Amino acid sequence: MFSSSNVTCRVFERQIRSSPPGASVNRARKFYENLVPSHTLYDVECPDHCFRKFTEDGLFLISFSRNHQELVVYRPSWLTYTSDSDDTLPPLPRRASRFDSFFTQLYSVNLASANELICKDFFLYFPSRRFGLFATSTAQIHDSAPSPGAVPGVPSIDKITFVLLRLDDGVVLDERVFLHDFVNLAYNMGVFMYDDLVAILSLRYQKIHLLQIRDSGHLVDARAIGYFCREDDELFLNSNSQAMMMTTTQDKNKQQDREDDGENGLRHTQPNAENSFLSGIKQRLLSFIFREIWNEEPDNTMRVQSLKKKFYFHFQDYVDLIIWKVQFLDRHHLLIKFGSVDGGVGRNADHLPAFFAVYNMETTDIVAFYQNSAEDLYQLFEQFSDHFTVSSSSPFMNFVTSHSNSVHALEQLKYLKNKSNSFSQFVKKMLVSLPFSCQSQSPSPYFDQSLFRFDEKLISAADRHRQSSDNPIKFISRRKPETLKFKIKPGPECGSADGRSKKICSFLFHPHLPLAISIQQTLFMPPSVVNIHFRR
Repeated sequence: MFSSSNVTCRVFERQIRSSPPGASVNRARKFYENLVPSHTLYDVECPDHCFRKFTEDGLFLISFSRNHQELVVYRPSWLTYTSDSDDTLPPLPRRASRFDSFFTQLYSVNLASANELICKDFFLYFPSRRFGLFATSTAQIHDSAPSPGAVPGVPSIDKITFVLLRLDDGVVLDERVFLHDFVNLAYNMGVFMYDDLVAILSLRYQKIHLLQIRDSGHLVDARAIGYFCREDDELFLNSNSQAMMMTTTQDKNKQQDREDDGENGLRHTQPNAENSFLSGIKQRLLSFIFREIWNEEPDNTMRVQSLKKKFYFHFQDYVDLIIWKVQFLDRHHLLIKFGSVDGGVGRNADHLPAFFAVYNMETTDIVAFYQNSAEDLYQLFEQFSDHFTVSSSSPFMNFVTSHSNSVHALEQLKYLKNKSNSFSQFVKKMLVSLPFSCQSQSPSPYFDQSLFRFDEKLISAADRHRQSSDNPIKFISRRKPETLKFKIKPGPECGSADGRSKKICSFLFHPHLPLAISIQQTLFMPPSVVNIHFRR
């Protein structure tokens, strides 16, 4: 797009040549090949906090206190100093190795009560109003007592509190409390945000709570999807249940009269309204599967045989499915992942069978259903992966590298596909990531694979801890002759003296500044080694 790699030539060229339609942002991101975090400050003096992430607009750095009681919010600034040296790169002042030279603390606010802790892996950002959604919870109970409507085998948490906070001043705007429930809060897995809508999945009670974030900062119940799908389902079933109770009472009275007259008869038990029906979402799923199998065969005899093999034989397996995860595809459709109870609460569910359903919230219908080895779903994932990853209309998140917007990512995916021994197993491995966790990728241009090449085993845009390496991570330009642009090295400058302890690291990249933080720590959580990488 630029004929030269020199930043001055690029500025002049931008003045005299206009970008192609729709390519102005991509052209501007090319400048990041010249603006890189080329300098590192090792083992910076900083507060002993758990640093979570930058907000996607880059205005705030979110962190939590070590006791997981307080939220601490910083505003990214920049190191400023004067020097009378004639050197091109004058020596940095002594205060440059301090954390507050790059970040200004805005406030600290207590979010958790005495018996609750802040979930340090959970945070969602509402960029249009600069609201942050946080979560606190009590300890998890694995052997919880059975509860009506609860899925057996799913643990319980006595109290989960979602807190909506205005990040500009730290004011708590609203809260939503879930009692004796279980929501998977790790890396936002159980909560998904799309524009002003929030979906919270209750694994324990198999209910999707849809909330709307108002401009005033209130969390408003929009609907709940699970046992009921429409707003009037509960009213209809309750009125029908009352009619059944009246009919049953009349039948019992008549039966008692006949018994009093010396006649023998059968006793009729009252159906339990809670256990008489499957949940609304499960009934719609079974209906869709039935109709799909029915429409496959035009002959009635073949239809019956096909239904026996594909539907009735697996009927109980379909009934036992629970919702694992959910995400918005748009404001009207949800992508829901179903599986067994073990996979819903286990850490490693890759080997377990799973299913995906697309649910229309307006019509309350299932419009598509796939197994996790379905090739047609994989083709959609490969060609339109942006539709799965983009969770909002925020411009900062529209340029995260994916298979559908990057030739290099697509080539890497095809390489893995050709390398795989079994295409079915490859499809299962790729579809494990669906549904995507909300706001789980960094929009930093340094993860743009059209600009830089790096080892994704050591670092990537995904919001995950990784095993630390003693060797620096290289970022190499995609532009010929593919020169080394900068390095990121976590941990001490001279390496760790203890090579036996297993170390993990995390990377926090600012979404649009040449600024990054690397945090290295051991599994036993001693004080972390924090490095700041920036451009001088």
